[in-house]
Amino acid sequence: MSRQPLRMALMEAERILRAAGVGSPRTDAELLAAEVLGVSRGRLALVTLVDTAVIEKLRDLVRKRAERIPLQHLLGWAPAGAITVGVGPGVFIPRPETELLLEWGLAALAGIEKPVVVDLCTGSGVLALGVAHARPDAIVHAVERESRALAWVRKNADARVAEGDTPIRLHAGDVTDPATLADLDATVDLVLCNPPYVPLATRVEPEVAEHDPFEAVFGGPDGLDVIRPVVTTAARLLRPGGAVAIEHDDTHGEAVPALLAARRVLTDVADHPDLAGRPRFATARRTGMR
Repeated sequence: MSRQPLRMALMEAERILRAAGVGSPRTDAELLAAEVLGVSRGRLALVTLVDTAVIEKLRDLVRKRAERIPLQHLLGWAPAGAITVGVGPGVFIPRPETELLLEWGLAALAGIEKPVVVDLCTGSGVLALGVAHARPDAIVHAVERESRALAWVRKNADARVAEGDTPIRLHAGDVTDPATLADLDATVDLVLCNPPYVPLATRVEPEVAEHDPFEAVFGGPDGLDVIRPVVTTAARLLRPGGAVAIEHDDTHGEAVPALLAARRVLTDVADHPDLAGRPRFATARRTGMR
């Protein structure tokens, strides 16, 4: 069987992906090649020649990526801080920005033994599983409404337990329902939420429009249809001193902090930028008031 230079195959892949409008053509080409070869991206430089079968498999994946099928669907996984989670049709793909929210949440738990944590709109389970991985002593609850997303988070949760992480407690429920997790009222140390928040009129990339679940992306005309009740739910769940962090659209840098500040039981309201400096998540703490 003839062998070909991997370098040439990567150059061809990058050219095709750039022509298709993919935002990070070289990175995507290298990640796809690493997946085909079964090596880490960092070790690609050690690979010189590859079999024709490898080239053909890479070309097939590149063709699909050029059709704007999400990279993570082709890989079958997405990075999420210190862990990876399985993703595919039916579940929202975690974004790097959400790792910042997770980092903030873990910092808020510093010094708290056996914290109780709630992840609302858990999707793939990325936040809940990230907390359970970093804090084995935590009791982590995750809430999700959509059946296809629930199947993904169950799969991811089982995989993390197999790796030695503490199991999370998964709830099939609606975060906008006032009765959701009512038995945890005033006992939770940290509420995290990455809800659907994109305003309906917003134009999004084909990967989002055609592959992310609509209900996991769009949050009504102004993008706040889910965030509004989530603020109420968080205020109800948190114990005095407990913290909440809610991811939001980059147009919500004033709106979401205002929703938090409007709750008398919440204080220390702040907004935080993403990796590009855009407003991305808002935080607050529960006062001692009832």
